[in-house]
Amino acid sequence: MGMTFAQKILAHKSGQDTVKVGQIVTIKPDYLLTHDNTAAIVGKIGDELDKYGVVRTDLNIIVLDHVIPAASEKNAAGHKKIRAFVKEHKIEHFFDIGEGICHQVVYEKGFARPGRIIVGSDSHTCSYGAVGTFSTGIDRTESAALILMGETWLKVPPTIKITLKGRLAKGVSAKDIILRIIGDISADGATYQAVEFHGDIHNLSMDDRFTIANMGIEMGAKIAVFPVDNTTKAFFDEYNIPFNADDVVWADADAEYIRELEYDLSTLEPVIAAPHTVDNVKPVNELEGIPLDQILLGTCTNGRLSDFEIAASIIKGKKIHPGTRMLILPASRHIMREAMKKGYIDALVEAGAVMLPPGCGPCLGAHQGAMAPGEKTLSTANRNFKGRMGCKDAETYLSSPATVAASALHGVITDPRKEII
Repeated sequence: MGMTFAQKILAHKSGQDTVKVGQIVTIKPDYLLTHDNTAAIVGKIGDELDKYGVVRTDLNIIVLDHVIPAASEKNAAGHKKIRAFVKEHKIEHFFDIGEGICHQVVYEKGFARPGRIIVGSDSHTCSYGAVGTFSTGIDRTESAALILMGETWLKVPPTIKITLKGRLAKGVSAKDIILRIIGDISADGATYQAVEFHGDIHNLSMDDRFTIANMGIEMGAKIAVFPVDNTTKAFFDEYNIPFNADDVVWADADAEYIRELEYDLSTLEPVIAAPHTVDNVKPVNELEGIPLDQILLGTCTNGRLSDFEIAASIIKGKKIHPGTRMLILPASRHIMREAMKKGYIDALVEAGAVMLPPGCGPCLGAHQGAMAPGEKTLSTANRNFKGRMGCKDAETYLSSPATVAASALHGVITDPRKEII
């Protein structure tokens, strides 16, 4: 019997020929990602850092993105502590405010590559499976130990195989794919399981794959991963990221799966995750007409150039409904600049959107775009838990950039197919 992606990469990284599902392996990750929470993490090991220092100056990738610029004295003090840690311990990979959301930065800067293992103190670290990386979230205590020791343990997960067939219809996007899957599997249906995507992957762009992998954790998955193909290679070429085909890992043809699912992409329709769980997924036409106070385009899930392109194509030359407000935030400085060059930002701002700095912003409810009790937001983010956007008495709906853009024009949830010619 062959091995899955997770089995093969964990076997290789732990120095073994084969591993079995459920087996505990010790590995040395290629990188450890942390963000604004770095201050709390290093605070756990202050004495040890003074005595021993960090195990590797190139292990940490630190990105300030969650509350930027600092919204309070407490935030500013945390950022100051992180900058001091970076300077004292000569951390090689530090990205200060404005560079972008940590996951997009890791992706753009080439840290995520085929055959690597990246762990991070953020649950959406699973995003890098888009380029064939074993990437997963860990907690702060484990991150602190890694800074000192450089190794950790993982349990080999069972794997779900999801086969995507065909091509999406006009007005339907990758966000609709992953929301539909989560609605079917449930928010905990893939807990501590790997998810492999197979089939007509060539019909999905890198942005599509990143959106889907990003939300793997929303069904409980340990990792969510795509095979490396010509689209992946083209992405590496575009960003001048060195690529070694020998590093590519993928499942054997006779690998054993705990579950197999298949989706005909041509039959999918726009969907929305209604409050207050990501798996509360409904066709957009069941929710049409619900009034919206706020629209959010951005986050690590849908803050990429193609997302701004589709939104601008729908909104350009029109005005956002006066009864709602639209917030836009690119996932990185690079995306922001490209969107500005191509006129997407201008089109959205001219229509009435409010521009926010590249970062996490309203998504987690810690900074910017807070909601008032009773308000409703339609967002391209990845979570809609009660209180997620800063108010437990508000409601958050999740959708694709196309649905968000169409709804911004009408001030109510709107099927994007009505606005796409």
